[in-house]
Amino acid sequence: MNTAGQPPPLPAGAGSYGINPFPDKHSSNGALGISPAPPAPAAPRVRRRNRMITSCLECRRRKLKCDKSHPCANCTKNTRDCVFLAPALDTASQMRLTEIKEKMGSLERVLEQDVARNSTRPQSWKADPEGEQVDFAPEPEDEKNLEPTPLATVDAVYDDDADDDLADLGFAMGRMRLSDRIGGFFRPKMAEEMSVSLNGDVADNQSQNGKSLTPEAPIPHYVTSPQYNKFLAPGPTYIAPSSSFFFSSGQSSASLIDYLPSKIIANRLLDQYWLAVHPICRIVHRPSFRRRYDAFWADVEMGVEPTGSLQAVVFAALFSGVVSMSDDAVLMAFGTSKKDLVDNFQMGAETALGRANVIRTTKVETLQALVMYMIPLCRGEISRSHSALVGTALRIAECMGLHRDGTEYGFGPVETHVRRLIWYHICFLDIRTCEAQGPRPHIRSDEFDTQFPLNVDDEELEAPDPPTTSASRWTDMTLTLIRMEANEMCRVVWVDRLRLEKKKISLTAVLGKIETFRKTMKDKYLRFINDNIPVQHLGRQICEIVTLRMHIMVLHRYHNSVAYQIPDRLRQIIINSGTEIMERAISIETSPALSPWAWYSSAIQQYHTALLLMMEIYAFPNRKEVDRIWRCLEYVFEIPDNIPKDQRGRWVMTEVRDKMGIYIASRKVLAPSRMLERIGNQSTRSGNTSSASPPAAVGKVQQGNEGIAYGYAPGATSQHTPGPATLRSDAPPFSGPAPQATMPVSAPSIQGDKTIDIDWHEWDKLFPPDSNPNYMS
Repeated sequence: MNTAGQPPPLPAGAGSYGINPFPDKHSSNGALGISPAPPAPAAPRVRRRNRMITSCLECRRRKLKCDKSHPCANCTKNTRDCVFLAPALDTASQMRLTEIKEKMGSLERVLEQDVARNSTRPQSWKADPEGEQVDFAPEPEDEKNLEPTPLATVDAVYDDDADDDLADLGFAMGRMRLSDRIGGFFRPKMAEEMSVSLNGDVADNQSQNGKSLTPEAPIPHYVTSPQYNKFLAPGPTYIAPSSSFFFSSGQSSASLIDYLPSKIIANRLLDQYWLAVHPICRIVHRPSFRRRYDAFWADVEMGVEPTGSLQAVVFAALFSGVVSMSDDAVLMAFGTSKKDLVDNFQMGAETALGRANVIRTTKVETLQALVMYMIPLCRGEISRSHSALVGTALRIAECMGLHRDGTEYGFGPVETHVRRLIWYHICFLDIRTCEAQGPRPHIRSDEFDTQFPLNVDDEELEAPDPPTTSASRWTDMTLTLIRMEANEMCRVVWVDRLRLEKKKISLTAVLGKIETFRKTMKDKYLRFINDNIPVQHLGRQICEIVTLRMHIMVLHRYHNSVAYQIPDRLRQIIINSGTEIMERAISIETSPALSPWAWYSSAIQQYHTALLLMMEIYAFPNRKEVDRIWRCLEYVFEIPDNIPKDQRGRWVMTEVRDKMGIYIASRKVLAPSRMLERIGNQSTRSGNTSSASPPAAVGKVQQGNEGIAYGYAPGATSQHTPGPATLRSDAPPFSGPAPQATMPVSAPSIQGDKTIDIDWHEWDKLFPPDSNPNYMS
C-alpha cells in the first residue's frame, strides 16, 4: 500500500475486465458521489490519403531510402530479394481499403474516449444499483444458457393469517440457524427441494410418525409440543430490541442510578470493551471517548446528571462489554448471571437513548450510541425488528449528513474519523440485516461519498500535524478497515447478482472482480499481518472468510440450476471456498488465542455454507475433500454419536427438511406463481424424457419427475452419468446405510457443455488449471 492514499497496482489480469473493483476511497477524488464525465462530442470523420507505395518492401521494412530501381541499390548491395507492390489498385479495392482505414480510425477514437472516461471516473467499480450499466464484453457461447434456480427469489410474501407471535428467526440446527431466507434469497420451497434430494421417495417425504411435513399439509399436532418445537425458540445469543425508547417522550420516570453500577464494575466492563469489542467493531476514537467517560463520572460524583447523549454512549459501551463476556466470566467477576446483567445495561442504554431524543437528534454522539447499541444485537440471530431498527438508524444518519464526507464541511480529523466509523458500521448492518431478513440493501453505492477511515492509530489523529493519508503498516484501524472494505465489495456483488439475471454482466466478469479484490486486499493489508499476534491473525481469518464467501454468494444459485448441471470446475470453487470458510470460522470459535472475539463470529458468517457442502458430499461421496468437510459438518450440525457414519448425511438432511417444513408451514409462506409454474414445467419435461436416454442418477439414487432438488434438477443436463441405484420405496429414513452411486474418479470433459456463463480463457487466468487438480479422489 502506498502512502499517498492511492490504490496499489492492479494484479495481472485485472485489466481484462476494464475495471478496478476496489479503488482506495481515502483520496478525495475517489469519492463515491463523483458524477461520470460528460460524453465527448462526436469526432469529425477522418479522411485518409491512399498514397501509392513506390518503395520496395525491404527498404520500407528497414526504413531505408529506396532509389525505386528494379532491383534497387540497397537490395543489390545486400543481396536481398527486391519486391515491389503491384503498381496500383483498382477502384473497388481502393474503396475497400479506405473503408477499412476509416473503421480502424473509428475504433481508435472509441478506445481513446473509453480510456479518458475511466481516468475521470475512479469509482467505476461501483456497480449501478439499478443494473443499468451493461457489460459490453462479448458473450461467450456457454453464457447464453445461464439460468439460476427459479426456486430462489428476492421478495418474500406471507399469508395474512400467519402467526405473528412466532419468532421470525428460523430454526436451530446445531450451531447453524436457518430460515426461509438463505444466502439473501427467499426459498419458500426449501422443504420440497430437500425431499427430492433425499431420493424423491414417498416414505422419505414423511416424518417418523407418517405425517406429511410439506408446507401445504396441516402441521402435525406434536409440532406444538415444547419438546419438539424448541428448535424454533430463540437461541442464547439472541437479544431483542425494545421499541420503548423510540416512542418515549424523552421524559422517563426511571433514574440513571437505577441502572448504573459502581465505578469499579463500570471500569471492569470498559476494559472488556477495549479488549473484545473495540478492535473488531471500532466505532469510537479511544482517546476522546476516554475523556468523555471521565467527564461522565465527574458529573455523577458531583451529583449532576450527565447529558442524555453522554449517558447513552457510556451505557452502550458497557452493554457491549457485558455481551462480549462468557456466562462463566460474568458469574466469576460480578457474582450474577449474564442474562441479568445484559438486561440491566440494555434497559439503561434504551432509557438513555430515549432521554437523548434519538428519533429527532442532530448530535453525532447520540447516533454513535444507537449504532453501538445495535452492534451486539445484530449478530447471528436477526429478526425483522432488528432490520427495522437499522433502517431507522440509516434514515437518521442520512438526515444528519453522515453519507457526505466530513472533509466537505470542514470537520477536524477526529470528528471526520468518527463520522466515517459510524457510517460504515451502518453500511455493515444494512448488509447483515438484508441477508437475514431481506429483501435488498437500502444503501446505494452511488448515493454516498463518505470515504473510508484512514489506516492510522487513534493517537495520530490528535497530533499537531495529523496524517492525511493511510499508513503502510498494521494500525489500530486495519482490522476494522478490512471488514469495511470487504463489506462494500459484498454490496457490489449483491448488485451484480441481480445484473447477472438481467444478462447485463457475465459470470466471468463478476468472479474476476472478486479475484481482483482478493489480490488487492492481500497486497494492501494482509502483507502486514504477523500471525503470531492474535488480533492480526484474526484480521487474516476475517478477510479470508468474507472474500471467499463472495464466491458462494455468486455461485450458490447455479449449484441447483434447473436446466443444466454446474460444471465441475465451478463446483470445485464452491467446494474449496466453502470448506476454507468453515475451517477458518471454526478456528475463530475454538482457538484460545482468538477467544476474546469469538462472541462476534456469528456476525461474520452463519455456517449456511455447511448446508451446501452437505448436499454436495451426499451426492458425490467420493470427493477428495470429504474428510475435511465432514470434520466441519460434525462441528456445525452437532451430529449425535449414535448416528452411524454411513447415515450421517441422510440424518442431517432429513432433520433440516423436517424442521424447515414445520417452520415454513408455521410462517404461512407463499411461493410466487412463476416459481410454481417453473417447477411444474420442469417436472413435465422430466416426465416426458425418452426412455432411450435415461436421466442421470442424481445424488445417490436415480431421479424421477418429483420436482426440483436442492443441488440437482431432474431432467437437467448432467456431466455425471453414474449407473442408477435403487432404493425400496417402503424403506424408512434410517433403515440402514444409504445406497451409494458409482461416481467417476476423474473430472469429465467440459467441452460442449451448455451450462454456465464462463469464458474459460479468462477463467484460466483467474484460477489456473493446476490449482484444482483431480476433483475427486
